[in-house]
Amino acid sequence: MPPRKKPPAKSKFQARKNADPKVHLEPYLNYLEAECGMAHNTLSAYRSDIVQFLDWYCKQKPRPFSDVDLKFLSEYLQHLNKRKLAATTIARHLASIKLFFRYLVLEGILAESVADLINSPKLWNYLPKVISPEKVNELLMAPCKRDRYPLRDRAILAMMYATGCRVSEVVNLPLSAVKLEEGYARCIGKGNKERIVSLNPVAVAAVEAYLNHERPHMIKRNQAEQSLFLNRGGKQLSRIMVWNIVKKNAARIGCSKEVSPHTLRHSFATHMMAGGAEIRALQELLGHANIRTTQVYTHVDHSRLKAVHQMYHPRG
Repeated sequence: MPPRKKPPAKSKFQARKNADPKVHLEPYLNYLEAECGMAHNTLSAYRSDIVQFLDWYCKQKPRPFSDVDLKFLSEYLQHLNKRKLAATTIARHLASIKLFFRYLVLEGILAESVADLINSPKLWNYLPKVISPEKVNELLMAPCKRDRYPLRDRAILAMMYATGCRVSEVVNLPLSAVKLEEGYARCIGKGNKERIVSLNPVAVAAVEAYLNHERPHMIKRNQAEQSLFLNRGGKQLSRIMVWNIVKKNAARIGCSKEVSPHTLRHSFATHMMAGGAEIRALQELLGHANIRTTQVYTHVDHSRLKAVHQMYHPRG
């Protein structure tokens, strides 16, 4: 958490009992961005979580924020549970609240963080959903002439599967970062970390077709938009638009409604493991900060584990 420390015990610090927590929301978010280096999408999630908590807090019996106790916070978690939120979502809400309370302590608004006394729930490790290589090929061919920009849509799908990039990384990809002749692209991931991702021949051909036949017509006169993928107004494509493109084309080939842009990332990683990729190399390609995040894909590819068993076990 934050680099700064809690005020020393012998200081003349006094908690402000009547402080309105809502006035600290924006400074708190600025602090997370400037001092903690959190990404824009993470900040948006934290903002939403804290706004929901403060709205619920204001609807309850009025009390000084410094008097919020474990019972009060437990009631809020029960409120989230009644909304049928996923366990992972509730855990993220709790993490957001803990960070907010710690910030208030650091700023001298609260004397201590009661939220830190609540243990984060143990979560099940769910295996990611993937689609087969055959279905991926069908998905890449799904964009058709009925679409407004089929070449762009095919290029997006091919790019996501070829690189395993997150949807935010794809929409923020500048044109100058894509080197088609060399077969790679530079993307900016979480924590503003840059990494190199490879482009296979299918992705290169799809992006070239889009750049040659559609993108020039999407740029307005005297416009200098630097993003690779554009909308019909010549502006950077949004994450929601990419989500809709994936959903629409997945439905065309009869895929589950649960298929999303992240499904292509999971499929990329799983198929790489099935092809014999080393887990450390896969970690670099996916931009995972921790190897434990990448290890989930070792549990997905049962066919590879079976082959390894047959190869090395004495009675395989």
